[in-house]
Amino acid sequence: MCLFDFIMLFQLFTKMKEALILLGLITIGFFADAQFRVDETEEGVMITERGKKVLFYQINPKNADGKYERCNYIHPLWGLDGNVLTEDFPEDHLHQRGVFWAWHQIWIDGQRIGDGWEIKDFEQQVVDVEFISKEKGIALLKTEVDWKSGLWLKNGIKIPYLKENTSIEIYPQKENYRRIDFEISLLALEENLSIGGSEDVKGYSGFSVRMILPDDVKFNGPDGEVEPQNEAVQSEGYVNISGSVGMENKSGGIIMVDYPENPAYPQPWILRKKKSMQNVVFPGREPIIVSTEWP
Repeated sequence: MCLFDFIMLFQLFTKMKEALILLGLITIGFFADAQFRVDETEEGVMITERGKKVLFYQINPKNADGKYERCNYIHPLWGLDGNVLTEDFPEDHLHQRGVFWAWHQIWIDGQRIGDGWEIKDFEQQVVDVEFISKEKGIALLKTEVDWKSGLWLKNGIKIPYLKENTSIEIYPQKENYRRIDFEISLLALEENLSIGGSEDVKGYSGFSVRMILPDDVKFNGPDGEVEPQNEAVQSEGYVNISGSVGMENKSGGIIMVDYPENPAYPQPWILRKKKSMQNVVFPGREPIIVSTEWP
């Protein structure tokens, strides 16, 4: 019997209602029956469930010898039996990081100002983190993040050109899985701002998981086994990535689910058996405009 560690669902919107900005604060709200706990460290926040580690969200920037500085991602992500499922600063792709969402192309009015995927001319600042313990034992981590670039200055100062609001809902552990639900919303602070994937035929960028891949990794979707290719493959709705990822080589994995309400659903996938991330391809090689208005 396969132990499915996590079911990860993701949504991407280009606009949503703006959250209250609380600079430098972690706001915490609890119900009496809360079973999740958040602990602040120098680098970010640790979320546990009844003493078991679930995930760590990186707030403050970290780097490798001054390069590939990044924040606003999840690593480690722990499996149900305490094993770590994700990687950070892997030797083969130092820019890849745990569970992350990023885009190769970032343009403003025809000027390319950065590459969030490879972390070139790209900075993020986490300006607000809010943790809420909801009813039915669900934990909600809400973040607000500003995007900046050394190529986008006003009066010689880097100013935010995009605001990101992300909500991460973490569900209590069931017998053999845990659900984590991501909702990522982007608001352009400048006119004619667009984002896109890699400019080759793969077109990768978007929601990604840099997972520790076992030798026996397998990919399955609603129509059965999915074989990774150099370019994107189809698997409508979800991809189940499984293998010997647990303690003592127990079987487990991560299911990545694409919401039907997502733009361009069903989206294709870039899948890899070794030395890389697993990625939903959105929007592809052709950039799309990001809205300047909340609904």
